[in-house]
Amino acid sequence: QVQLVESGGGLVQAGGSLRLSCAASGRTFSSYGMGWFRQVTGKEREFVAAINWSAGTTYYADSVKGRFTISRDNAKNTVYLQMNSLKPEDTAVYYCAVRRSFRTVSDPRDFGSWGQGTQVTVSS
Repeated sequence: QVQLVESGGGLVQAGGSLRLSCAASGRTFSSYGMGWFRQVTGKEREFVAAINWSAGTTYYADSVKGRFTISRDNAKNTVYLQMNSLKPEDTAVYYCAVRRSFRTVSDPRDFGSWGQGTQVTVSS
């Protein structure tokens, strides 16, 4: 069972940048695709980005395409989310998760082993 711990969130002004990290335990980390999601209180969890096991393929929500970059370092058991040109609407708790199903790449139901989340707040 992979366990995930997110870090790197914080308060930033609009137009700024943050880099989130997701550290994974477990020797099988490199076998899994990974994803980042975000959630605002009272709303459904929303897909942000995903990456396959080899980092050869990445996927992004339209709302973050061109601003966010997902990457991974399998030697460090870590997935990253570089967030640039941040907007107030990016404010949310950000979660990483392990892809458990090949049914979709963006449905939260196809992911598991969720971390505890890290808060990102973008001020205008």
